Amino acid sequence: MILSAVWSRVLPFGTLNRDLKLIFVSNLIGALGDGLYAYILPTYIRTLQASSTDVGSLFSIFTLGTALTIIPGGFLADRFDRKKVMILGWIIWVPVPLIFSVATHWAQLIPVMGLYGFFIAGPATSAYVVTFARKDRVTLTYTLMSSSWWLGYIFSPALGGYLSTLIGMRWVFFLAFIFYALATSVLFLIKSQRVEKAQMSQTDPSISNSPHVEKIVLLSLFFATVFFFLSLVRPLVVQLFEDSYGLERFHIGVLGSITFLGSAFFSIRLGKVGDKSGKMVAATIALLVGGFSFGLFIYFRNFYALAFASFLNGASYMLWSLMGASVGSITPEASRGRWISVSQMSVTLAASIAPYIGGIMYESSSFTPFYIIIGVSPLLSLIALTKPFKEERR
Repeated sequence: MILSAVWSRVLPFGTLNRDLKLIFVSNLIGALGDGLYAYILPTYIRTLQASSTDVGSLFSIFTLGTALTIIPGGFLADRFDRKKVMILGWIIWVPVPLIFSVATHWAQLIPVMGLYGFFIAGPATSAYVVTFARKDRVTLTYTLMSSSWWLGYIFSPALGGYLSTLIGMRWVFFLAFIFYALATSVLFLIKSQRVEKAQMSQTDPSISNSPHVEKIVLLSLFFATVFFFLSLVRPLVVQLFEDSYGLERFHIGVLGSITFLGSAFFSIRLGKVGDKSGKMVAATIALLVGGFSFGLFIYFRNFYALAFASFLNGASYMLWSLMGASVGSITPEASRGRWISVSQMSVTLAASIAPYIGGIMYESSSFTPFYIIIGVSPLLSLIALTKPFKEERR
């Protein structure tokens, strides 16, 4: 009874069907592996003779790899079985941790960061989720699926940080490889999802005929701006903890776990807000809470204060999900993958240069990028509440 009560809080009854639950489990397993090294990756890169600017360059390559593969992923999602596209995406990711483990200099990570950024499966997953979601719970369903990642990340960053000091990063990467392979195997159990050709010809003869073109473009531009500023700072948080506050990798990992605990917490709360009051209202809350958390990062050095700030910072990770829910809910099913890929590509292109710029700023003044995101967040929140972004209630 206790277990079922906890499970119902994590997955509200009737929200996810069998296939979405399997994807939830796959994401959870994958996140357990990815979180072992993803949060502390900047510190690992710096052990390979990399400066902050070098770290920023690598994360720009990561984001560029995402941007260049999203549109092909959207095309594949609307032309082929979305299940197979999702599996293909995971197969590409499976060897990434092993390649990370053999690097001896940061420059060797240039191609693997591009591969790590491959996002061919992203539009297919988003289209699959939105298509199977209950119409009155699109935002909640979307944020719940994201919470599967954050739940996996709750324990893995701290564990990865601890294991890296105990047995070394190579074993951490090997464990991540095992989890990646398990996550891939779960996806073989879900049902196929294809767009019927008849439906494509009848409901979506041309992408330019969609009545929501202007709204999708507007949403894409807005979230591209949001993620530019977020990407300016995110790779720097871990470096700030290490350089300015002298935290060890284990403690940094603990803060990462707390961040994703916050993401899991906000996923359900903001999902419900999005379905009840509007997705952009939820985005506004995420922006304000996230911006406030970045302020706490630079004004407090106490570990417990940083832990509280990390928990709040988890809200900012929900903006990707809210973007997907906002765009996916107004797109025709036949072209959903392509439309979602357009918005995701806009975001990642805008964000691809940001880590490099942030790295340059950080080397001149470590707090400058943080001041920028603190100042910009309230402004973006106000824009999100303006009339052009008002959601049509059905």
